[in-house]
Amino acid sequence: MTLVSRVLGLVRDMVMAWFGATAGMDAFFVAFKIPNFLRRLFAEGAFSQAFVPIISEYKERRSHAEVRDLVNRVAGTFGGVLILITVVGVLASPLVITVFAPGFLYTDSARFDLASQMLRITFPYILFVSLVAFAAGILNTYGRFATPSLAPVWLNVVMIGAALFVAPHLERPVLALAGGVFVAGVVQVLYMLPSLRRIGLLPRPRWDIRDEGVRRIMRLMLPGIFGSSVAQINLLLDTLIASFLVTGSVTWLYYSDRLVEFPLGVFAIALSTVILPSLSRSHANASEEEFSATVDWGLRLVLLVGIPSMIGLIILARPVLATLFLYHDFTIWDVRMASLSLMTMSFGLPAFMLIKVLAPAFYSRKDPRTPVRIAVISLVTNLLFNLVIVIPMVRLGVPGPHAGLAFATSIAAYVNAGLLFQVLYRKRIFQPRAGWRKYLLQLGSAAAVMTGVLWWGAPALPEWAAWPAGHRGLVLLAWVCAGLAVYFLTLRAGGLQISTLWTTKHAAEEGA
Repeated sequence: MTLVSRVLGLVRDMVMAWFGATAGMDAFFVAFKIPNFLRRLFAEGAFSQAFVPIISEYKERRSHAEVRDLVNRVAGTFGGVLILITVVGVLASPLVITVFAPGFLYTDSARFDLASQMLRITFPYILFVSLVAFAAGILNTYGRFATPSLAPVWLNVVMIGAALFVAPHLERPVLALAGGVFVAGVVQVLYMLPSLRRIGLLPRPRWDIRDEGVRRIMRLMLPGIFGSSVAQINLLLDTLIASFLVTGSVTWLYYSDRLVEFPLGVFAIALSTVILPSLSRSHANASEEEFSATVDWGLRLVLLVGIPSMIGLIILARPVLATLFLYHDFTIWDVRMASLSLMTMSFGLPAFMLIKVLAPAFYSRKDPRTPVRIAVISLVTNLLFNLVIVIPMVRLGVPGPHAGLAFATSIAAYVNAGLLFQVLYRKRIFQPRAGWRKYLLQLGSAAAVMTGVLWWGAPALPEWAAWPAGHRGLVLLAWVCAGLAVYFLTLRAGGLQISTLWTTKHAAEEGA
């Protein structure tokens, strides 16, 4: 279901690319990124990481009536807070744009005004999508993964419709995209309600800040607001700095981020969604061996997918961008510029994926403080590398300083993942199962062969751009399939049976 959503997300981005890398699109992407940032920070980040362990505990140890009462009180309390945040955000949209994209104010007042106008339309999305995340946490805890995973499809469908059927009739077509974000939020909320009713947990909101469960969620959530979404904070810092760079920088970074998000969302975020309730259940039942085995399984699967994804996006950056976006007002110059940031951001993809497995290991144990401390170090690392890389590029006139922003974010992600792993290992919360040295050697060998094949065979950008759209798509699909085939055949020749990753985890859980 997540794959369906991500594929439609790519279609949405292809349609939006028709508007080009213009000042108007820079303004829209900032107005869209702010509620999305808050979504990942609060809804899918800190709130989900705090809410799922608590509702899992209630489900395992208490009656259904007590679970329903918790749901009602959480819905009322956090819903009220979200309404207040939404009202403030809409009224103070120029101030919010000044904070998140100050370069617009100082370099292009028209772009600043347009971004402020669109933020008034898009900001309520944080309310709607937070309610969706709340519903998803409930459904995931009860083993209903399909409905929440399919919910983002509605965002993509509505925005595609807005771009194709509404935008041509507006004086400023880009405003249709902002309206599409608002409508999509409403549709997603309505889509989740029948599934909640079927499990008997359709909320009847009640404000109760003093409820035991609500207060426990808040205690877990407050430090987790920063710790669980440091990658998003780093990306937002990139947007802030990019607002001072040449027109198009925000748009190029957006499309790079979206392509990195494709494998991240299809696999790592989906895995994180499944693994958090599992880890929470293992911790609640004091099954430490099962807990460690689940983390081990998650790390192996992440590396299995993350390494070839990184290689493919780096080597095929220009072909991918040209195939998906080189139409209408999106030019070959935009492809070249976006490819620079895509390559440097893709370098951090395995780290982004590892964080999605390692961070839930702490939140499932109700320990948000450790990820927060590590997040601070990662954030400082990102800032330092931005200063070291981007500022000299701007002063020397080196093309593509936005790629330096993406590279700094990738380095910070590796620091974050490395420190999370170190703490889990040092405290013996995670004890690696046998065979890791051989497994890493097998992955490294397969990655090297895949790199050689793609580097040798992929056509150059001018040749790619000259082909019609259908031919580009077929050739790209052929090279993606060739790269994956070489990768997995090399793994098989090296003695790795992919199916053993599943049976190993199953046996470990049964033993525990």
